[in-house]
Amino acid sequence: MVDSPQNMPKNSLNILLANPRGFCAGVDRAIKIVELAIKKFGAPVYVRHEIVHNRYVVEGLEAIGAIFIDELEEVPDDAPVVFSAHGVPKSVPAEAERRKMIYVDATCPLVSKVHRSVERHQGAGRHILMIGHAGHPEVIGTMGQIEAGTISLIETVEDAENIEPADPNSLAYVTQTTLSVDDTADIVATLERRFPQLTNPKKEDICYATTNRQVAVKEIAGKADRVIVIGAPNSSNSVRLVEVSEKDGCPAMLVQRAADIDWAWLKGAATVGITAGASAPEILVEEVIDAIRERYTARVELVTTAEEDVIFKVPPILKDVA
Repeated sequence: MVDSPQNMPKNSLNILLANPRGFCAGVDRAIKIVELAIKKFGAPVYVRHEIVHNRYVVEGLEAIGAIFIDELEEVPDDAPVVFSAHGVPKSVPAEAERRKMIYVDATCPLVSKVHRSVERHQGAGRHILMIGHAGHPEVIGTMGQIEAGTISLIETVEDAENIEPADPNSLAYVTQTTLSVDDTADIVATLERRFPQLTNPKKEDICYATTNRQVAVKEIAGKADRVIVIGAPNSSNSVRLVEVSEKDGCPAMLVQRAADIDWAWLKGAATVGITAGASAPEILVEEVIDAIRERYTARVELVTTAEEDVIFKVPPILKDVA
């Protein structure tokens, strides 16, 4: 008699679970803002763009009355609207005010800090170099804080080598908050070599959560045969975690849910690292671990590289229901 797969002995697999992982304070705040807005104003509440880059989160909010749209023109004048955690160009709240709309800005405070830096540099007469990825909502929002022509996008070291600003002695740089720390350092080094007068951010623009998750994934990648990153393909910080692991020599796979795991890819691995991007909820981490335990005798080891205790307050308009 041949044993069924359920009765076959399971292979062992060690799981190195990265800590910190998953939700950051900005994502936590943004989701709470949508929930509180629905509580205060009633459904539906419109949300411009995905509040965070995670379908599970988006679908959960849709279930309680959120409607996700691309542009303000899709929102009725009398309906409340929330702006996503990635930030928006200045033209968006200006249009909302022109239409006398109720709007709540869920922009992450660390992204807002970059927005203020851009304004400050422009006010000082500097041309700004933004290190980031073209088309990402955060980049669109940050570059949309000031007039076109006063800020240039730098995506690669090659861009940094080739840009020819009108006044090389009056430059400043800012960065997208979800970049690879190592890749950004190479770009910054190139800019600083070419433009010695370059004004740096007073404090690193790449957010604490992005940095912490990259440090954690490096730690587990050094000890694992494979790394699973839970996150969305349009989540910059999640994609960076895959890149960081692979740059460290450990193959990595990005999955949104346990159903996305390629089990053949895990074959032969004795140790697998697991982490999650800043917009992936812990329930999806648990789902992946449960799926592994269905197929393996798994032992989970928590690998902690930092403790996080940051909390961001919700906007004043929602304090009465918070």
